[in-house]
Formats: sequence, C-alpha cells, structure tokens
Amino acid sequence: MGTTDGRRGPEIWIRGPVAAPDPVPVPYAAVATPRRFSWVSTHGGAGGSTLAAVYGGRDCGRGWPGAGDPPSVLLVARTHAAGLASALRAVESFRRGEAPHGLDLDAVVLVADAPGRLPRELVRQVRVIESVIDVYRVPWVTDWRLGDLGGNPPRETAPLSRLTGTR
Repeated sequence: MGTTDGRRGPEIWIRGPVAAPDPVPVPYAAVATPRRFSWVSTHGGAGGSTLAAVYGGRDCGRGWPGAGDPPSVLLVARTHAAGLASALRAVESFRRGEAPHGLDLDAVVLVADAPGRLPRELVRQVRVIESVIDVYRVPWVTDWRLGDLGGNPPRETAPLSRLTGTR
C-alpha cells in the first residue's frame, strides 16, 4: 500500500488491464412477488370468502390456517358490535400465543356491516383495535351483496389492494 501525507491508502498505479469486479449475488429475487394471505373470519358472515375471492389468498373460514396455507394471516370481521368484539378477541389470542406456531398476524380487515357511517360507539371500538394492529377498512359494496365479485375493488380499499398485490 502506498502512503499519501502519512495516511495509508490504495495504490493508484496499476499495470495492465483491470478486470470488472465479480457481480454480487442477490439473495432474493429482484422482482417482488405479492405475498399470499390466509383470510381468517373471526365470526360467521364476516366476509372472508368474499375478500379471498376479490383480493386473492386462502379462505380459511373460522379456523386457523393449516400446514399448506399461507402463514400470513388477515383477520376479518364486520363492523357491528359483535364483529368488532370478536376481532379484538382474535387479536388477543394471537398476543397470548394461542394461535398455532408459525403464523404471522398481519392486520385486521373490517368489512362494513351496512352502508353509511359507523355510530360513534363503534368508531371507538375500531380505534381500540387500531391501537394494537394495522386495520384495513372495506366499505359496503352492494354488488358483492348481490354476488357480483368482478370488477375492480372499491377505491377506498387501495391500501388493502397494495398489501395483497391485487390489480
């Protein structure tokens, strides 16, 4: 190594051609693929099967994902009082370690139980859930109620679409 002003540094004189450095291997694919999710309904009629059909992933009904299912879990509940309470219980069961080993709780998805705004008391319950985990909201979609799951998801669900890699 040569010195300049008493400091050590690299040699600046090299004889002959200089080979290009070897490429650095990339441990993962440069193009990210969307994650797959398991939709777990926290109560009957939560909408997990509809969300799985629209956003992709595996509908696990009211049971935990099995060995072949994606380990990333999205809990689903309606925005009525019983649905919000069941979502909070499911989040707490994850927190206490009661969910099967190897599952990751990514978020709670709240599906509107009726068109329009939530009553103030239900908004407070949603805030409690939001204080412990990410929450994605899905508005009332009349077409889904009528069985039409085609078309684009509602624009209000753009964050959920980005999370799931949908359209």
